[in-house]
Amino acid sequence: MQTALAIVAAYLLGSVPFAMISSRIFGLADPRSYGSGNPGATNVLRSGNKKAALVTLIGDALKGWAAVFIAQKMGFSDNVIGLVALAVFFGHLFPIFLKFKGGKGVATAAGVLLALDPLLGLAVLGTWLFVAFAFRYSSLAAVLAAGLAPVYQVLMHGGNGQTIVVGILALALIGKHWQNLQRLLGGQEAKIGSKKKG
Repeated sequence: MQTALAIVAAYLLGSVPFAMISSRIFGLADPRSYGSGNPGATNVLRSGNKKAALVTLIGDALKGWAAVFIAQKMGFSDNVIGLVALAVFFGHLFPIFLKFKGGKGVATAAGVLLALDPLLGLAVLGTWLFVAFAFRYSSLAAVLAAGLAPVYQVLMHGGNGQTIVVGILALALIGKHWQNLQRLLGGQEAKIGSKKKG
């Protein structure tokens, strides 16, 4: 019962839409109505309000970190902690509060990884930051960081249960960015900080 409650609680926490909350706090339009239509920090940044984007980023990352951290402190097994990590992440991707149409999960995944393994999380975050600053494409940074996450995991710890969790996170992140990849290949992807359209 405790395991089931932990997984449900993690999913509900992941479903909390910080892009919507921050947009409302700062008096912005619904982030689903402009730019990529994605309720996430990168799209909120397209509104021109950096504070709202930062609140979204921190909130989305914090919920991923908090779910895993609390599960760890409650003494759950590694398998349950892995399920909690996936639940909070998929809660963000498919939130019950937004009719299961959520964000792409980059910040939430970062929070999850930082809680699971700080060194792994920092390695993945460092990869995202390097690619994002070098090329100014959030989607490219996310896909490359996600693709390298399982590689870093194996290099650091070898294959274990956590490798499966990291692999699922990576595949889901790449899948959520599939349309972005098509736009990148077509030269139509918006860069970080570009203004909203529509």
